[in-house]
Amino acid sequence: MDWTLDEEFETPQGVMRWGVLGSGDPIVLVHGTPYSSFLWRDIAPALARTRTVFFFDHLGFGRSDQREGQDLGLAAHARNFAGLLAHWELPRPSVVAHDIGGAVALRTLLVEERNYRDLTLFDAVSGGAWERGLFRLFLEHTEVFQQLPAYAHEALVASHLRHATQVGFRPGVLDAFLAPWRGAAGQAAFYRQYSQIRQADTAAYEHLLGGVSIPVRLIWGREDRILPTKYAEWLHERIPHAELHWIEEAGHLLQEDAPSQLSAYLTDGFPSDLEDGN
Repeated sequence: MDWTLDEEFETPQGVMRWGVLGSGDPIVLVHGTPYSSFLWRDIAPALARTRTVFFFDHLGFGRSDQREGQDLGLAAHARNFAGLLAHWELPRPSVVAHDIGGAVALRTLLVEERNYRDLTLFDAVSGGAWERGLFRLFLEHTEVFQQLPAYAHEALVASHLRHATQVGFRPGVLDAFLAPWRGAAGQAAFYRQYSQIRQADTAAYEHLLGGVSIPVRLIWGREDRILPTKYAEWLHERIPHAELHWIEEAGHLLQEDAPSQLSAYLTDGFPSDLEDGN
């Protein structure tokens, strides 16, 4: 399955790899964990018909560098994202973010003080009490998970990935998501990044959510088992001008469960865009 990231961005802790498609007003796609920009393989080409679409792998993920000692907390990801926006010379892009990409996008907006034209968050970590379930076990018992036999680690990751989709993966997709986390180096990288993602990094900006003034759209899968609907409602209460849309019969991975519906929302634009004739 062909998905290439031909460009590189140097950070003090390794190289981030990124790509770009299309032409027109810029839009940036931000993935979460334990995924990569491969999630956008259907969405990016659809958006590229009318937009310049930027996508990348977070440091420690996908095809970006993985190594011991990397800072892979949400604050570090936000600093890296802010650096990428400066590197791309994008002062006000549209931003679309999923899973922990939502927290990265919000922290970049509110703490790193980078401006966006508009922001779409779907099935996203944003704030509140989201350290739960398997994620909490990863945090509390990192050293145990790091010692799992390779077969047990791969089975756990595969099961975790399947839990995120309501309709299941198409052939070859699960293997593509598993690839960066296989082998001794991949297993170490998987638990390295999970052990550094902390609720404290979203608590730091929660008090600023009410001051978000750009257009914001929230999209959520009704059957999301990773971040159930209450997390969408929590965020909507704190950014009250935000649009909130539900996608039925879809789970956490709208890119897999409802790519056409998600693409339609992203290509329709915001009401302010339509009023401006964009």
